Amino acid sequence: MFGLEKWIPGLGPENVWMVQVFTAVLVTALVSFVVRRVLAKLARKVDRTSNRWDDIIFTAMSRPAGWIIWLQGLAIAADLILVQTGSAIFGYADSVRDIGVLVCVTWFVLGIIRGTEEVYVETAEQMDKTTAHALGKLLRLVVFVTAGLVILQTLGYSVSGILAMGGVGGIAIGFAAKDLLANFFGGLIVYLDRPFAVGDWIRSPDREIEGVVEMIGWRVTVIRNFQSQPMYVPNSVFTTVIVENPSRMENRRIYETIGLRYSDVTNMDKVVSEVEAMLKQHEAIDAEKTMMVNFNKFGASSLDFFIYCFTRTTRWVEFHEVKQDVMLRIAEIIKSNHAEIAFPTSTIHLADSIVVEKS
Repeated sequence: MFGLEKWIPGLGPENVWMVQVFTAVLVTALVSFVVRRVLAKLARKVDRTSNRWDDIIFTAMSRPAGWIIWLQGLAIAADLILVQTGSAIFGYADSVRDIGVLVCVTWFVLGIIRGTEEVYVETAEQMDKTTAHALGKLLRLVVFVTAGLVILQTLGYSVSGILAMGGVGGIAIGFAAKDLLANFFGGLIVYLDRPFAVGDWIRSPDREIEGVVEMIGWRVTVIRNFQSQPMYVPNSVFTTVIVENPSRMENRRIYETIGLRYSDVTNMDKVVSEVEAMLKQHEAIDAEKTMMVNFNKFGASSLDFFIYCFTRTTRWVEFHEVKQDVMLRIAEIIKSNHAEIAFPTSTIHLADSIVVEKS
């Protein structure tokens, strides 16, 4: 074909195709080597830039590009063998090449999705990691399904027939796996609405569910309770119950009632005023939130006043430290006003003596 028999002694026309196949494979190897070297050199250059997106693209395309070159080169070699030998097995070379290219393109797209997910998780402070991972899984699922349908179409199968059959089968599967689907869509709602995230402390007044979220999956959410026991809660539960998220509270509330003796009624007004002033000046109390200190009840054995305020901290341990300090300061204020905190007492009033006349 190319006059190779003139340059290679002993090479007959019947053997030229072997040299052509060898040449195609050799050229493919050389092109693959050059492309890999060029991509590696470019990757080193873009790695020195502050832009992460070019790193993602080069990392995602480095290996699929080499495979595409080899698929094309081997397909050419297979065509040469097919023309010479007529072997039926080499007739599938073009289909294998097309499928291989689709797989490489899918590989490249998945690499970009994975890299983008990592960038958002690492750099975006406001980006919920759970949502980023969920979107990454959803996009990868879409890519897999799309690639599978395109490959089936390439192999000659009717995609419309497969989709129609899948619709009928989907109804049957839906009835058989309704709980699984309910959990799947429950997890999707959690991902979209984000009532809680990994690391949040949540509880449900409808169910005995309370603890720290460790993992949000497609079927179950793992919550570790305060006995350090893992709880595996189906995601469908969160579509039907009330969920409280104390981790997102802005303040914690102090609401306590203190009783004074009835004999300290004349000191009540001054005690209440000094307690309110103390709370307004306390560095750990949020003075911008609702604050009340009022005498509000004649108790069975005490005159009761209450305090209602909010701490700046939401951490459980720090809250109790602040509350302890507030209560001790209140005790000091009561003592400084010559009053005392009441404790349950009973007073018995005896009637005048009854004189019994003797007959």
